[in-house]
Amino acid sequence: MPLEKLKWVYLIMLSIVWGSSFILIKKGLVGLSAIEVGSFRIIFAAVFLILIGFKSIMKIKKSQWKWILLVGFLGNFFPVYLFSFAETEIDSAVASILNATTPLMTLIFGAVFFKAVFNQNKIIGVAIGLLGTAGLILSGASINPDQNYLYSLLVIIAASCYAMNVNILKTHMSGISPLGIATGSFTVLLIPTLIILYFSGFFEKDLSNIVLQESIGYVAILGIIGTGVAMIIFNKLVQISDPVFTTSVTYTIPVVALGWGILDGEVFSTWQLISAFVILIGVFIVNRSKKVFSKYRKQAT
Repeated sequence: MPLEKLKWVYLIMLSIVWGSSFILIKKGLVGLSAIEVGSFRIIFAAVFLILIGFKSIMKIKKSQWKWILLVGFLGNFFPVYLFSFAETEIDSAVASILNATTPLMTLIFGAVFFKAVFNQNKIIGVAIGLLGTAGLILSGASINPDQNYLYSLLVIIAASCYAMNVNILKTHMSGISPLGIATGSFTVLLIPTLIILYFSGFFEKDLSNIVLQESIGYVAILGIIGTGVAMIIFNKLVQISDPVFTTSVTYTIPVVALGWGILDGEVFSTWQLISAFVILIGVFIVNRSKKVFSKYRKQAT
């Protein structure tokens, strides 16, 4: 399949998988604490990736491990815990909407730290996407006034981590296989995550509790599919596309997440539907031009 079409296939797949992740976090928080949800998510993803991709990390050069370590913490460790804590106070759909600030952060960090050149379509598309995001936030706040929107800052910080991560992936890790990047980054996270889980108090709980078991089951799906498999697809998408296109998945994720939110009883308004449509228009405009991110391509070669 031509890369131009393949990147859209990957984008749709990630939209569905990551759009479903927010409701899985919410379900996991029913029987687990935020720290436990984050820890189990990383552990399940790490075990899965090590089982299927152990050989791939053997091909990683010694000089590349510093980038693997950085990607592990920026792209996975910090965001995983930040989202878990955020969803203790805000709806899963709202968290997914706030995550849509990632392309803007990617554009800013790319320009400031990585000397990336962005064309007019990128800027206009991101701006329109952010307008739709603002509409979703405002409409969500009006119908859910009892939520603590200070926790929204945790999602913004996570989005900033994602933005730095995708720029690093594009500029420094194009020569490593997507499976190798995902496996290596979660391998380095496994030990610190196990230590955090040990001190979280989880092992003092009644492990025969049905609610606890169900929550672990939801997080297992989240870790294996929503994190492990998704990171392989994401890393591949980074390598065949540019960072702003890659992070535009955060504009389509809320559409899926809002659907799950409605099924789970979260309140949804007509203005949110309109705002979601505006977000999709922004994604389309972001990707109209074929001559994008020449700076990244030159650096990669």
